[in-house]
Amino acid sequence: MELLVNIDVNDLPEAIRFYEQALGLRLGRLLFEGSVAELLGAAAPVYLLAKADGTACCPGQRRDYRRHWTPVHLDFVVEDLDAAVHRALEAGARLEGEVLSQPYGRLATFADPFGHGFCLIEWKGEGYAEVAESDRLAQEET
Repeated sequence: MELLVNIDVNDLPEAIRFYEQALGLRLGRLLFEGSVAELLGAAAPVYLLAKADGTACCPGQRRDYRRHWTPVHLDFVVEDLDAAVHRALEAGARLEGEVLSQPYGRLATFADPFGHGFCLIEWKGEGYAEVAESDRLAQEET
């Protein structure tokens, strides 16, 4: 199975600039007469889709690029969280709260200039394996 990430934006050139500068992604190609940008450099390609404010996105809803919440967001794992936070802020991201330390690593939450939330994570030790319950679950099954 292949995973593709699609992000609606209302200013494609600005979105390309932001995601290149903030996250180190790089423009792969433009598609659909320049209305979609393919960004490479993450585990899955990220497609920025030019969609104007107020256009229909699904029945009864219209696109709005003010800060919004959705139950799906992107986490980008980085080697150096402090440097990545600096790059994201310089590119125009908004840090939403303090950088948090968790058993699995350090986490910073942001909003991009288009209202979408994303996180930067720097793993500690074995990352999510530090908090995995697989051993406990396996014992409960026997």
